[in-house]
Amino acid sequence: MVENKSPQALATPADILKTYWHFDAFRPKQEEIISAVLDGQDTLALLPTGGGKSICFQVPALCMEGLCLVVSPLIALMLDQVENLKRKGIAAAAVTSFASLRETDRLLEMAVQGQLKFLYLSPERLRNEMFKLRLPKMKVTLLAVDEAHCISQWGYDFRPAYLQVADIRKSLPGVPVIALTATATPAVVKDIQEKLDFVRPHVISSSFRRENLVYAVAKTDDKFGKILSIVNKSQGSGIVYGGTRQRTKEVAQYLRNRGITAAFYHAGLSQHDRMKAQERWLRGEDRIICATNAFGMGIDKPDVRLVVHADVTASLESYFQEAGRAGRDGQTAAAVMLYNEQDIIQLSRRIEQHFPPPDYMRKVYRSLGAYLQVALGAGEGTTYPFSLNDFCARYSLESVPTFHAIGILERAGYLAFSEGFMQPSRLSIIVTRTALYDIQVRYPNLDRIIKLLLRLYGGLFETYVNIREDEVARAAQVDEKEVIHQLQLMHKQGIVDYAQRNDAPQISYMVPRLSEDRLRFPDDIYQERKTAETERAQAVIHYLQDNQCRSRLLLSYFGERNSDACGRCDACRENRAHGFSMDEYTRMNHAMTDLLLKERVRLDQLGERLPEFPLDKLHELASWKLDRGELTLNDRLELQLSGLDE
Repeated sequence: MVENKSPQALATPADILKTYWHFDAFRPKQEEIISAVLDGQDTLALLPTGGGKSICFQVPALCMEGLCLVVSPLIALMLDQVENLKRKGIAAAAVTSFASLRETDRLLEMAVQGQLKFLYLSPERLRNEMFKLRLPKMKVTLLAVDEAHCISQWGYDFRPAYLQVADIRKSLPGVPVIALTATATPAVVKDIQEKLDFVRPHVISSSFRRENLVYAVAKTDDKFGKILSIVNKSQGSGIVYGGTRQRTKEVAQYLRNRGITAAFYHAGLSQHDRMKAQERWLRGEDRIICATNAFGMGIDKPDVRLVVHADVTASLESYFQEAGRAGRDGQTAAAVMLYNEQDIIQLSRRIEQHFPPPDYMRKVYRSLGAYLQVALGAGEGTTYPFSLNDFCARYSLESVPTFHAIGILERAGYLAFSEGFMQPSRLSIIVTRTALYDIQVRYPNLDRIIKLLLRLYGGLFETYVNIREDEVARAAQVDEKEVIHQLQLMHKQGIVDYAQRNDAPQISYMVPRLSEDRLRFPDDIYQERKTAETERAQAVIHYLQDNQCRSRLLLSYFGERNSDACGRCDACRENRAHGFSMDEYTRMNHAMTDLLLKERVRLDQLGERLPEFPLDKLHELASWKLDRGELTLNDRLELQLSGLDE
């Protein structure tokens, strides 16, 4: 293992930033957040996507003696951060819901022995007895809670296991907590601090406003054609988000057929294919990557000029995060959401699919036990490979409500579910150096591969190291299958602990399997979540259909009131065309639309029906809308909204 540099040798956060990250200065708010943490204050840090949240806990942790515990729900992001820290020579490890008992035990013991600086945990691991027994023995000096909106029942991705964080704080008296998120409404901000037992309220936030990001909404029935037009008008690389795996493939093929280099990415692809698509895009070999929301976490490509949403997102929180992956280099970039009337209908219908009836969820849970062959009272802590399509076909279940039923069972604490993520193979040598030497002498057929492992990878005696079997096979000049066979043999003999890469979906039982009649779905898991998701869907519809500044609408949703119009989004550009101020246009347009929904009105009657507005401005707005086709005249010369029958 690479030795950690002593914090005493790096006297200030600025020194640490320079030494490990090679930056000369902090981004806005980072230094203020770090100072508060070093002063021992519980702190909620609100920074937009790309705002550098991880530095806000990693830098102060390196200023302190002891261990930083990091709780995060995103396995792919955890693994990415751990690898980045290791590359900097910082001892870090992650214990996820899918780590083996042996790996979990070894990593927790390393934390107790002071061999780790950062220990990342999925929230479900906080309930693990192995962790609870070790926690009092760890010298924890900082607790970091990433994606902290997950602890709030009003957050868009509530995870009940996060509520365990407050419980472990009782075992860590005097240890400050830093909570971090990129998306939180005022209600969520308040709830996070309450749920984490802040000593006193303390929020440091950077404005969610992205000056360089130009938002736009486009209503179209020809989404593929619109995407092509947008891509052709833009420069540089881009992301097109699709709502389904099939959509990503179709869009990529459509663009390729028209001469644009494009790849597609989703959780259903193999690890090799996902990695290949991601790396080609990162290198610029493919200009566009078409992806589901499985793509993006931990991806730091600064020069993304365009993010297009081919399908409407379920919430403004997820849209803001995904759109925020454009323009991280500070240069102008665009974020466009496409929609049609069917999307609005589907957004409402999606709520029912996301919250199947409790009886359906009990049926899914019972069927899972049969499918995975888990007996009642068994299964706790065990991980099983899982195919949603095969499962649904075998038990005559619908895939969409079944997928979301599993999600609710996960949030209720019964299961952990991974759709598949790129976790590479991991290896650790679990015998002493002397014992390993004896094995090499006694088993010459293993000697060569052991020597290659020791030459290619450092730290194998101290911790788990990511390895690539194909890399070992090339060095040994043998087939990759032979390398895997020998590693599995050494694992069985207790020489190494070898976890082969597995990007297939997996299910893990967090508690022993129960009879389905004992399942409970508290209101905060089911009905309150359903109500909250309905409200979020309405906020998305409002964003799509309101003609106010897009940036202002987003900022208002996240609690920044009275912000200035950006002057650059599609709404602002349209509003400049009619010559009215934003507020003036919005008030008159709403009043005129409400009036014409109720009755037909002649142009000379507008002043009488809407006396609160100047007559000349009403006539000017009506004429502008007639020219644009938003209003029409019937044979009685009455104004009516386009698309409405007589």
